[in-house]
Amino acid sequence: QVQLVESGGGLVRPGDSLRLSCAASGVTFNTYTMAWFRQVPGKEREFVAASSWGSFIPAYTDSVKGRFTITRDNAKNTVYLRMNSLKPDDTAVYYCAADRSPVGKVSPNEYNYWGQGTQVTVSS
Repeated sequence: QVQLVESGGGLVRPGDSLRLSCAASGVTFNTYTMAWFRQVPGKEREFVAASSWGSFIPAYTDSVKGRFTITRDNAKNTVYLRMNSLKPDDTAVYYCAADRSPVGKVSPNEYNYWGQGTQVTVSS
């Protein structure tokens, strides 16, 4: 059974940094594309970043390029999202997602497995 467990969320001030982690079990991790999405109440789930097993080039949504970095440790079955220079607009529940596709997809409908989410709040 596939399980994704996120951690690392919290309340931070604008300009601060956070690192989210997502530990996967029940998968052959190095053959899964791992992604981060985020969602605020009343809005659709939004793609943030993806690390695909078919490419060494990660993908990011424009609003986080240069601030967020997705990395993966295949030995630990874990994907990370390093978030720097956080802004109030980054406030959301962040979800980890996984799929067998060799390339990262931006639609949440393309991902078969999801974590429970971790809240990130950026406020002064």
